[in-house]
Amino acid sequence: MLENVHSALLIYNPACGRRRHTRFAEIEEATRILKTDGIAAELAPTSCRGAATDIARQAAARNADLVIVCGGDGTINEAINGLAGSRVPMAILPAGTANILAKELGIPWDISAAARLIRRGTARRIALGSVMNSTPQGEVDPSQGCRYFLSVAGAGPDGAIVHAVDLGFKDKTGIIAYWAAGARQLVQYRFPEMAIASREEQHSATLIVVGRTVNYGGPFKITTGANLFVDEFEIVAFDTRSRWRYLSALPAVWMGRLRSVRGIHAWKTRELTCSSTNGSTIYAQVDGEPIGTLPLHFRIVPDALTLVVPATANK
Repeated sequence: MLENVHSALLIYNPACGRRRHTRFAEIEEATRILKTDGIAAELAPTSCRGAATDIARQAAARNADLVIVCGGDGTINEAINGLAGSRVPMAILPAGTANILAKELGIPWDISAAARLIRRGTARRIALGSVMNSTPQGEVDPSQGCRYFLSVAGAGPDGAIVHAVDLGFKDKTGIIAYWAAGARQLVQYRFPEMAIASREEQHSATLIVVGRTVNYGGPFKITTGANLFVDEFEIVAFDTRSRWRYLSALPAVWMGRLRSVRGIHAWKTRELTCSSTNGSTIYAQVDGEPIGTLPLHFRIVPDALTLVVPATANK
């Protein structure tokens, strides 16, 4: 049970995901449920991209009892970048195009049902992933700042897909926009190679997934050995440049048997650098949001976020 939590700031994205036409009514019902459980929720709608970060940072500065985020992976990512390093707990109400964290924690895709779980949840300190610009040798420039992520990062085809998604089309069609961008990339993408360097292993690959969660996106599970409550990444890299081998690997991804595919490498680490081997532009993403191009340095940041975990979650 959450203790000493009497109020909450509820950040929500009124324009995200499915059922947006009923979103405010669902939010109001959630506030009634929270009030019944002794939590008075103040509403804080976002008005533009990046707004959730500013709102969450202000909540952290005033040491709010609780921040609740209603949105998809992008809204949650914005919020954790405002809360990272603070002790203010964060809970979620699933919405948006996708919500990897909700799947990972077993939170139902129903705002009212999810609201009923919050008071009975447990506050857990977890690590976050961070990503910074770097040199190919892994030297980082702290003055450039970092971007935190909660669930998954990647570079290669998935970074190109996220970079290519038409935001207007995404607003209208949701996950279909990602499928459409993926289909285009399978035809157009050249699969340039990247160098991946960690203390444990080094590889040349065309795709890397840096996972903190088992769930990746949609129905897919790629970093199946990842654990949100352990301070490490699971890395999955694919070393082929053949688009046909990528296509042939999709059924294995769907069935959770990616490890059996030739050219797949998987290992655990707390830190790694990815860089283009020949100067080609390789896009990257975190939590389904574009973050630019390689070279990048990924690192585990321990004890970075307080997450409200439902009592029913597999911990």
